[in-house]
Amino acid sequence: MGTAWRAAGVAGLVLVAVVLQTAVLSQMPVWGVTPDLVLVVVVGVALVRGPEIGSITGFCAGLAVDLAPTADHVAGRWALALAVVGYLVGRLHAERSAWGGDRPLDAVLAVGAGSFVATSIFALSGFVVHDATGSVGRMLVVVGIGVALDMVVAPILLPPLLSLLRRLRPAHQALI
Repeated sequence: MGTAWRAAGVAGLVLVAVVLQTAVLSQMPVWGVTPDLVLVVVVGVALVRGPEIGSITGFCAGLAVDLAPTADHVAGRWALALAVVGYLVGRLHAERSAWGGDRPLDAVLAVGAGSFVATSIFALSGFVVHDATGSVGRMLVVVGIGVALDMVVAPILLPPLLSLLRRLRPAHQALI
């Protein structure tokens, strides 16, 4: 499978996640927060393809979320947050795989850690660019609920997602 087909496959996954997140899940918030399907896709790509592709996917996926019609924040905040998460998850997973530390639970924990990092960066960047919509206490509650929701959907979404992404991976690359 060529590089263009792999890129199109990942772009399709990101597009589906953005549409589901903005059109469907945004109508069913839990205490004002919804699971972040785009983050789960970025973490999955980073786990399978590594930090470089993970950060590029994170940036593009974050930009798609930033520019979605439902966005109510300064563009670029999710792009920054998801690019950092894509890089960190890909890097940490590559390091753990190098010394044999690869368990199924690691992917779910990576989603939890990625969710914490992404929502924290998003919230802090809001304060920096004067786009914050609440107090620090409210932001901490939102981060906690977001991490919990993302970790609830991760065991459901990650197995089929990782299986699909492994099929899109080049034959010579074997991170997972």
